[in-house]
Amino acid sequence: MKNATTCPVGSVRGAPRLVQRARRLLSALMSLFLIVGAHASSLMSRSAIAGDAPANGRPAILLFAGKGTSPNDVAAIVQILRTHRFDFATADSTQFDALSESELAAYRLLIVPGGNFVDIGNGLTTTSTSNMRNAVRRGLNYLGICAGAFFAGNSPYNGLNLTRGVRFKFYALENQNIRKASVPIAIAGSTTVDHYWEDGPELSGWGDVVAKYPDGTPAIAQGTVGDGWVVLSGVHPEAPQSWRRGMTFSTPAEIDNAYAATLIGAALNRTPLVHY
Repeated sequence: MKNATTCPVGSVRGAPRLVQRARRLLSALMSLFLIVGAHASSLMSRSAIAGDAPANGRPAILLFAGKGTSPNDVAAIVQILRTHRFDFATADSTQFDALSESELAAYRLLIVPGGNFVDIGNGLTTTSTSNMRNAVRRGLNYLGICAGAFFAGNSPYNGLNLTRGVRFKFYALENQNIRKASVPIAIAGSTTVDHYWEDGPELSGWGDVVAKYPDGTPAIAQGTVGDGWVVLSGVHPEAPQSWRRGMTFSTPAEIDNAYAATLIGAALNRTPLVHY
């Protein structure tokens, strides 16, 4: 997203005949999540949230919540992490700037959410982004959602350039002056599910394509960067029900949210998703 989002309140409008199909899709995606996240079931930390705590006592996941991130998107991801019992911590820009490369590499997964990728990059020091980049190459996994995906690319705004020079463009709806929409996303090896999109990128030119926009451009991609595993999403599967006002979705938010948990589990456990 280019701008931090103020999430509207509303409800999904769907035809009753879609309920049975939605339930089947939700069941399938929840099963996929359970497979991807199976390793986490035996990895319990001392906190109320379960997950893999490294030997140094750090949580498995570090969620960036600094300058440029949307507070609403941070909250949505936190809800997914708590619901699915991932062990995590959050850090703002100042805290990130204080972390060394080795301290970052002690986590298993870094999540950078939606917001304004210009402000995310410019809100960090070049030393901080260099440490993040090097930590990923050393084995820190990375999940970038919307602005986090832009930031992972060769952004001129102090981006991470995990993509060997590839700079992402906005998905085509942006050229039609559409800023947010319900977009049917075709998921490799699965089915097409409506996801919430807002000013997100299409990910041509990097990685293996996991999911596609209606025009065939990549909506979700994955790949290795050094020893790290990177998953990027141009859409918001973590979007809660409250973001959907004024839009029609053929499937409920629970399906999207289950898929968000699948992406987190895949990134955390370095589990490649089916791709095209």
